[in-house]
Amino acid sequence: MTTTTAPATAGLFGELRNKWGWLLAMGIVSIALGTFGLARVAFLTLAGVLFFGWLILISGVLQVVQTFQCRGWRSALWHALVAALHVAAGIVILNNPLLASSVLTLMLAGAILGAGILRIVLAFQHRAHGAWIWALLSGAISVALGVFIAAGWPATSFTVIGLFIAIELIFNGWTMVVLALAARRA
Repeated sequence: MTTTTAPATAGLFGELRNKWGWLLAMGIVSIALGTFGLARVAFLTLAGVLFFGWLILISGVLQVVQTFQCRGWRSALWHALVAALHVAAGIVILNNPLLASSVLTLMLAGAILGAGILRIVLAFQHRAHGAWIWALLSGAISVALGVFIAAGWPATSFTVIGLFIAIELIFNGWTMVVLALAARRA
């Protein structure tokens, strides 16, 4: 039985079997950064919003440049308008990151709440299947989280984004650690 599973796992991990230490190290760094971020969620929120602002501003500027390089394109005007919106949004975010975090947090609360409601509807449509309860539970947790974020708004604006980034870093890190250790054993 080990002869049939060993080649399967060897193919699954490829070169990672020999270089698992790098993935382990990256996982540990990600866990450490996420843990550090948990202690400084307001700072991480501000950093995340500023990073997003720079990304959208740079994207908009590149779209403006690209628009002027495409003469004769029927959609150039619409592309230029989208580019202008990106540039404007980036400038607004960078000039007032606290307002941006407030708006983004409220939008995030709405998205989480909406996704939770849709998951609950989906769960009830799949009651015939045994796993429907997990979709219902997931939807209920999302609804509760969305309501919690919205109910605490605007105060939650200073913590939610940073908290989510920190949690993502921690979960990403643990995933890398587990995969590295599995590759080492393969």
